Amino acid sequence: MTYLSSKWFGPQLSRMVLILTGIALTQQASIDRGNFYTAGVVEFRRENEWRNNLDGYVEIINSQNASATDIIVFPEATLNGIDSASLVPQPEQQINPCLMDPQFQMYAEFLVQLSCAARNASKYVVINLSERQLCSDTPEDTRPCAPSGYNIFNTNVVLDRHGTVVSRYRKVNLWGEPRNTTWTPESVSFETDFNVTFGHIICFDIMFFKPGHELIAQQGIRHFVFPSMWFSQLPFLTAVQVQSSWAYANNVTLLAAGSSRPEVGSSGTGVYRGGDGTTVSTMQAGEGQRHIYVAQVPKYEENGNKSVGKQLRSVGSQEFKMKRDNLELYETIALDTLMERVNGTSAKQEVCHGRICCHFELEWRLMGQESTASSYNYNYRLAAYDGWRDEESGDTNYVRNCAVFACIGPDLADCGQLVGDLQPRVAFDRLIIEAIYPKSREFLLMPNSVLDNLLPLEPGQFEWLLEELENENELQLRFALTKSLDTENLLTFAIYGNYYDDECTFGAGTPEKDLECGFKPKDDGAASLRFSNFILLTLSLTLAILFE
Repeated sequence: MTYLSSKWFGPQLSRMVLILTGIALTQQASIDRGNFYTAGVVEFRRENEWRNNLDGYVEIINSQNASATDIIVFPEATLNGIDSASLVPQPEQQINPCLMDPQFQMYAEFLVQLSCAARNASKYVVINLSERQLCSDTPEDTRPCAPSGYNIFNTNVVLDRHGTVVSRYRKVNLWGEPRNTTWTPESVSFETDFNVTFGHIICFDIMFFKPGHELIAQQGIRHFVFPSMWFSQLPFLTAVQVQSSWAYANNVTLLAAGSSRPEVGSSGTGVYRGGDGTTVSTMQAGEGQRHIYVAQVPKYEENGNKSVGKQLRSVGSQEFKMKRDNLELYETIALDTLMERVNGTSAKQEVCHGRICCHFELEWRLMGQESTASSYNYNYRLAAYDGWRDEESGDTNYVRNCAVFACIGPDLADCGQLVGDLQPRVAFDRLIIEAIYPKSREFLLMPNSVLDNLLPLEPGQFEWLLEELENENELQLRFALTKSLDTENLLTFAIYGNYYDDECTFGAGTPEKDLECGFKPKDDGAASLRFSNFILLTLSLTLAILFE
């Protein structure tokens, strides 16, 4: 048996520990690289000249902040316009514009230069551009063609680490845009060398089943790129509010890049990890910005919140142009009215509209010295709505909403506004919304919230529970502030039920239609059978008495 001397044992053991520690650290680093990727999402203010925008894109791609990224996503409509629309190669052709068209003979200069930038930086780069394609290239499309002979598309283009065009997606759901749609709507995904497959959606697409929700339901896509030029709308559809709630409800990762023009209501960028919440997000006021936000993103689902929001103070209308939903369609009751009815600081109330009934439970405390409403306070309304969204600039969708939203005055017209320097009349110590929602062929139920800094509540700040009822045709939904949380700067707290085209929604049509859509009969037909048996028994007894 050989013994180790103490002279050897001390320093050699220390050396071995260091070596082994180094091995362990190296292995851990390798595991991290294997389980995570690094994403950059860009908030970008566009200028009128595409060369200026191109320079800004290339500067960001080459920046120190972007150095660790595997993939960078730029916003919608911040590169070029219709007058500089470019041809885009089919991904199947595996064309590298940087290498194959250095003189810009086939493709626009900005596409070639960005291909070179992606190649030089060795990153996946997602850009959105105005694309042109000859109408004659799609003879199956029998719709009229423009005099120019070209279709113009709102298009995502993905460049891989070599600068090759590996994916192209043309926006399906246009929002008041002078662009074309493809003859057959597209649902497009792309693979990467870091073993993550991404789906495409662009801005207004997020309000519809196709393509995003369809990619989740039919292909199991769990990661999405989302260039947008979103125009925020209170109380339900500010940019980060929508991005966060969509990612949470679908439990997917969303890489959202937003156009940065707060003066027209456009901002909102972030990385969202489904049920784990926000990794990073921003809503810009004032002049907007050109900035990349970088986050390490798990490739697979994991537990735990790691939320980092770029906080804003309360935002006023002079800094951010805000659209407003047509809340006059909603059935509402003012919290002031409830406060006058009850003797205390809590209330229960039901508000119904159409086929949706919303049950609210509230506890509050008055803020400051003011015990009554004043011009210095904003308060809230409880609301319900079952109907089509009032959307002027594009296709609309059917919603079933239960909500509490802020109002800067006593009238419904005062709701859905930025509160600026106003202070809340109350802070909520308890806030619960419960409702029974029908199932549908295509629908998405989302927790929907936003604070006065235009950022939403995070998963640790609320409870979201869905339970299927015994009839299997409806869901019991509960949305509540966490018991440990009280909030005094809430603008919206709502269940947002997006029913898309409202086709095959349980109870919306006849019983025959429900059966045709695959729903079970109410009580599996037992109630009808019992009623029929009762009628037959009554009839038999009546006949027996008559013929005695």
